[in-house]
Amino acid sequence: MTQNKKFDFRLIQENDTWTAQITRRMTARKTVVSKKKQGFESEAEAQKWAETQLQAYLDNLVKRNDRRAKQREERTQAQEEKDLAAAKWRESKDASDFGEGDHDFDEDNDDYADDE
Repeated sequence: MTQNKKFDFRLIQENDTWTAQITRRMTARKTVVSKKKQGFESEAEAQKWAETQLQAYLDNLVKRNDRRAKQREERTQAQEEKDLAAAKWRESKDASDFGEGDHDFDEDNDDYADDE
């Protein structure tokens, strides 16, 4: 099985001009063009543009991944704090609050009994 880069570039010659494409592998069989530019006079110009754009694209991707990882950490921490506060609240309630005693419950109340 071959190992290809997820992001790469390719150069295509169309008559007298060159086209540079920044590509991304979606699946093993499908490649998508993320960015392209046409009309280069030479292959060297197209390659230079493709290399700089690919590097900028990857740098932007790294920044986005870091930003999302930080947001995920903040969400996880907030959820943990919320769960901890809920657990403390539950512990602060006495067992007597949930047992027999001060509740307005009447066993003899037949409001829900079958109408006969």
